[in-house]
Amino acid sequence: MGWRRVNNVLHRDIGYLLVGLTLVYAISGVAVNHVGDFNPNYRTVREEFSFEPFVVTDRVASARILTDRLGLPEPVDAFLPAPGQLLVIYDGWKIEAEPAAGRATSIRLESRPLLHALNRLHLNHLKGAWTWFADLYALLLIFMAISGILVLRGRTGLAGRGKWLVLVGFLFPLLALFMAAISSSS
Repeated sequence: MGWRRVNNVLHRDIGYLLVGLTLVYAISGVAVNHVGDFNPNYRTVREEFSFEPFVVTDRVASARILTDRLGLPEPVDAFLPAPGQLLVIYDGWKIEAEPAAGRATSIRLESRPLLHALNRLHLNHLKGAWTWFADLYALLLIFMAISGILVLRGRTGLAGRGKWLVLVGFLFPLLALFMAAISSSS
């Protein structure tokens, strides 16, 4: 079997092997790229409450009245961030209340199970053996890129239009770095 046939077989088989990992990194990568637009690991869950209004006295007494009226457990802490407002802190969530108006909002973070798991893999939060596995994946991607340009011959391969497509592929990251350098120097 010639080298080109071995290259094509390896490119095909390793490509199949890498589909799952590529999807993990691609989906997580899109989510992480938009971390400024939304939290890819958690979503904010709000729940509105109404209760019999009361006058705020001090933070501890007001927190006790609010938790009694809403049937909530003992909080970790409480604050009076502004006149007429009460903030009750729990481990992992909080209650923002307007006692005089009889309104409160519970704000909790809930995990986005799939995205959170994918992000843990992508950002290598697992460490240990996963680091070696991720490094192997990166090396196999390098192999896929190099073997991929050698799959086709002639005018559709690297000697033909392939060289121009490879060049364009290199230009995108170079252009991004150039634009970043211009914007950071301004």
